[in-house]
Amino acid sequence: MGDKQGGEAPGRVSEVDRDNDNAREPRPRKATQLVHAGRADPRTVSSPVFHASTVLFDSYAQLREREADPNDRRYMYYGRRGTPTTVALEDAICALDDAVGAVLTPSGVASITDILSCFLRPGDHLLMTDNCYGPTRGFCQSLLAKRGIETTFYDPLIGAQIDKKIRSNTRMVFMESPGSATFEIQDIPAITAIAKRRGVLTAVDNTWATPLLFNPLEHGVDLAMQSGTKYLNGHADCLFGVTTTRDPQLYTRLRRYTLGTGSHLAPDDAHLALRGLRTLGARLPVHERGAVSVARWLEKQARVTRLLHPAWASCPGHEVFRRDFKGASGLFGFVLEVGDEAGLASFVDALTLFGLGFSWGGFESLCLPMDRERDTPSIPLKPGEALIRLHVGLEDPQDLIDDLRRGFSALDA
Repeated sequence: MGDKQGGEAPGRVSEVDRDNDNAREPRPRKATQLVHAGRADPRTVSSPVFHASTVLFDSYAQLREREADPNDRRYMYYGRRGTPTTVALEDAICALDDAVGAVLTPSGVASITDILSCFLRPGDHLLMTDNCYGPTRGFCQSLLAKRGIETTFYDPLIGAQIDKKIRSNTRMVFMESPGSATFEIQDIPAITAIAKRRGVLTAVDNTWATPLLFNPLEHGVDLAMQSGTKYLNGHADCLFGVTTTRDPQLYTRLRRYTLGTGSHLAPDDAHLALRGLRTLGARLPVHERGAVSVARWLEKQARVTRLLHPAWASCPGHEVFRRDFKGASGLFGFVLEVGDEAGLASFVDALTLFGLGFSWGGFESLCLPMDRERDTPSIPLKPGEALIRLHVGLEDPQDLIDDLRRGFSALDA
């Protein structure tokens, strides 16, 4: 994928270059790529925002040249199809993932539903992890079902036993590791190996880890999506989703599908996303350290019956996490004895630094009681227990611990 002049995107080296040109300098490391990859104009440090709907052509010949290949990103064609701002973001994410293409959407949910809608047809069978994001489950049970696509929700800890779930009409295995609420870690390499042997596509929601902590494409996953709203942006001020792949045919098919539905990312959101991406390498370690500090304090509290942090042995799939992941982010859960809903309310309402809200991945800390949308055999809840999800932001961890202490005091009052 080139920049708008048609050259190689900054910071990227093709597979051919890496294999055949030993004289080329080594590929920059991830932290460097985050800073330098994907610039709309190499003369500016921060890529400008291009607001454009209509694009003018210099000549009739240029118009015809552009129409011959409407998917060629080297030339602006129409605002919905991309601008230098969105191309810069695509190139930066491709460098981060080492992907051949990135398809941007207005939200993470849009990326998920585009993957499922693009690659599944009536009569197909989908294997969806049972710990998936709530809107993902809802889409499978509603719109996909109405289109005649059957979904089987499988145990996220199934590993290589996924082979027993694959049917003759199974088209895709969709993963999410860790799960949005219950944090099970899936054995993605084992599942992917089985799926490839059976000729089944694989896709994953990799929002929690980002490619800095776990790159699914390196483990053979066909399609890796993220809600860029979360850590990629990191500032809680824009929505976007992205899917990357190392398969040129899958990229072309998904991009054409997304363009065909009219979905696109607005230039202002692309600019905010690119700005946030530059500091991802600096932010994630701070989130990790803060979350570890808070989790260590929580595990000592009598009312906490279970800690659901992938770096803890009490989290299902912890051994896979230790094997495959390079670190943890700031999102985790815990099971809390609250007695009843009034007790839960007293705990949550006493917090002053942890905001009560959905989403996560920004600089701010959040606390959210999780609704149970499914049975959780790996994480059973007893009567009087509640599943709490925390996102630890960039605040001082001791201040966050003091805030949680206020919640426990209110619960015990």
